Amino acid sequence: MFKKWFIEPTDSSRIQFFRYIFVGGAAFIVDYGVLLLLNKKFGLYYQYAALISFVLGLGVNYWLSMALVFHRGRNQKDFIAFVITGLIGLLLNQLLLSLFTDGLRLDVAVSKPITTVLVFVYNFIGRRLWLYRKPVQKAQ
Repeated sequence: MFKKWFIEPTDSSRIQFFRYIFVGGAAFIVDYGVLLLLNKKFGLYYQYAALISFVLGLGVNYWLSMALVFHRGRNQKDFIAFVITGLIGLLLNQLLLSLFTDGLRLDVAVSKPITTVLVFVYNFIGRRLWLYRKPVQKAQ
């Protein structure tokens, strides 16, 4: 049961989404932690801190997604598609953060988790439909 839900390659959207929650959690810890550190501790403007933290979280997400969720070989085409999807996610991240932080006057510590949930859903759907739609080859 553990192998099916965490290790074996799969085309099941349900299992991939389950794994992606864990991958997203690890990426969120990096993203949110760096954002708060740079913004609250070092006083860096929240948009700049969010840019840096998002890119670091994206790196964690890429590495773990390739290893645990989508089980694809790392090639230049997949990496470029991942980056393009991530850049659209970054744009959404910055726009939504601005909307919640500046527009609704929420603290960035509250705005970021809300933003993350919305970008998370976009990223999974975008990556699942665009980047990882090829069938998975099971190991012999």
